[in-house]
Formats: sequence, C-alpha cells, structure tokens
Amino acid sequence: MWIRLKALIIKELLAILRDPRSRMILIGPPIVQLLVFSYAATLEVRNVDVIVLNRDSGRWGHELVQRIDGAPTFRRIFHAQLPAALQDSIDLQSAIAAIHIGPTFSRDIEAGRSADVQIILDGRRSNASQIVGGYLNQIVASLAADTPAGRRVTDAGVNVVPRNWFNPNLIFQWFMVPNLIASIALIIGLVVTALSIARERELGTFDQLMVSPLRTHEILIGKLTPPMIIGVFHITIYILAAIFVFGIPLRGSLVLLYGSAIFYLASVVGLGLFISALSMTQQQAILGAFLVMVPAMLLSGFATPIENMPGWLQHVTIVNPLRYFLVVVKGVFLKDIPLSEVARNTLPLAIIALFTLSAAAWLFRRRLE
Repeated sequence: MWIRLKALIIKELLAILRDPRSRMILIGPPIVQLLVFSYAATLEVRNVDVIVLNRDSGRWGHELVQRIDGAPTFRRIFHAQLPAALQDSIDLQSAIAAIHIGPTFSRDIEAGRSADVQIILDGRRSNASQIVGGYLNQIVASLAADTPAGRRVTDAGVNVVPRNWFNPNLIFQWFMVPNLIASIALIIGLVVTALSIARERELGTFDQLMVSPLRTHEILIGKLTPPMIIGVFHITIYILAAIFVFGIPLRGSLVLLYGSAIFYLASVVGLGLFISALSMTQQQAILGAFLVMVPAMLLSGFATPIENMPGWLQHVTIVNPLRYFLVVVKGVFLKDIPLSEVARNTLPLAIIALFTLSAAAWLFRRRLE
C-alpha cells in the first residue's frame, strides 16, 4: 500500500511541477498577491481631497482650515468662493467631503455660543465617507477643546486616553497579512486540487487510474497529499514574509498554527476534490473553484465582521473553513491564543474535511460502478 501511495504522490507532484503554467501559478502569483494586497487592499482612507468654503474672517475659522490642511489624511484642500462650488465638487467626485464654515463661526466661539460647521459627504463612497467624516469630527472636536469654553469644560471634565490592544500603532499590515496567509492558501489549494482529477479526465488517464490496483481511499490520499504539501510550503513562505518583511510579531505558538493549518488545508483540499470529482473538464473545475472561493472570502469575516451580517447569513458561514482559520492565524500572530481556543476553531475544520473527503470518495465510487 505504501509503495503504491508513494508512487501516486510522486506522480501527482511531477504532474504539477513539470507543467510550466502550473509552476507559474504556484510560485509567482501567490508571492505577488501577498506583496500587492498587503499594501493595496487596505480599509484605511488616505490621500483624500476636500473642498472648504470659509465665510468666517476670524481666527477660529482660519485655525480650523489650517488643522484640516495639516492632517496626514488629506492630500489637497480646494478653497471655494460660492456655496454652489461645494455641490459641484461632490457631484463631479473631485472631493469626497465639503466643509462649510459660517460667517459667525469665530464670533460665536468667542461669545461662548454654539458654533456650527456643515460637513457634506459623498454617500456614493459610503465606507470612505464615513471614515473621512470621523476624521473631520475629530479635528473639529480638538478645535472645540482649545476654545475658551472648551478649555473650561476640559479642566473640569474627565480625560479619556484610548489604548489599542494587540496592535497599539494600528498598523494595517498587522491585520491584513495574517488574513492573506489564510486567503491565498485557500485560493491555491482549491485551484490546484480542483484541476487534479479534471486534468486526468482531459488527458484520458482517469480511467487508467480507476482500473489500477489502487483502492478508492488510496487514490484520495494520493490526490490529497500533494496539494497539502504545496499549501504548507506556501503558508511557511507567508509566515516568514510576515515576520521578516512586514515586521509582524509572532506572539503565539507555531506548533498550534501548523497543527490547525493541516486541518484547514485538508478541508480546502476536500472541497477541491469534491469540485474536481463533479467536473468533466478543467474549465468546469476552474469555474467551480471560483464559485466556492468568492462566497468563502466574503463570508469569512475577512473584510466585514460576521456579527454585522444578517442572522440567516451568519448560519451559512458555519460551513466556511476560512472563517475558523482566520481566527487561528490572527490569534496566534497578535494575541497568543491558548490551545483551547485553537482547538475550538480547529474542530469545525476537521468536521468539514471529513464531510468533504467522504463526499469526494462517494463520487469516486460512483464512477467505478
């Protein structure tokens, strides 16, 4: 049995590595994706253009404009002369926010009265406009704290000092790169595995495999092992890049991370084998892999928290392996999560792997009948 398995595993590895296109898919794009997505796929909002209509000739209106201009978030500030220019800038998307400072702004502040600032945001870019609105509100709040009335309130009030745990400087790569470790492993594992049996059918070697002395479970193990070896290799490269290129701290145990990764890769490869067993051509296998891949990414908590999704959709995420491994990767890197937490997220991966591999084995047996 072991000799037959070894021969099949070597044959699968050679079939992947001897093909120049397969080598390019396995080596080039994952490294490029890690480097590009780590900087490009960011939820931070920077280099923002805003337009300001300052109708106040006093000190505080000028001070507000200077503070907005000095904030690192904003790239350029356009100065408007008429209120209609604010609307035109938002309509033409030349600015994401428009600030209107009224003529009595400084006078109201000096008199201790409420002074209003109008902020108009481009709702077509809802996420970015909310973040920009938050930045502008912070700038206005800091200005209000420096006014005479604000200083009196601050002296008698409570000072709040926020602390960010696990990522004190809010470096976005610390959040993005661990997510990419799991996500790119999902993409490569699904594509490589989904193509394995479909390629055999197109080349005409699948029937030869079925009449060989290999049993069904041996074929499954032989098809399962090479993608998992490749997946472990990629995860290792990504971990090294995260530590030495992006400077992300590894606070947890590598043993726990790799232990959970084995079950994660098994569940991903199980999905790939199931897709491959259903597909008759490599084109169908690629389409099937993307059909699974896109919902898995969207329903994993990668970009939006699962808690923010509708209740019925949260139940759908239970069968998504990426959801559980993201918790493990980020937890091991940033939080040093304990063994119990790793086990709690690894058990669903083992169940998903068992189910998908069993379904793929059932499809193989049907092909033999």
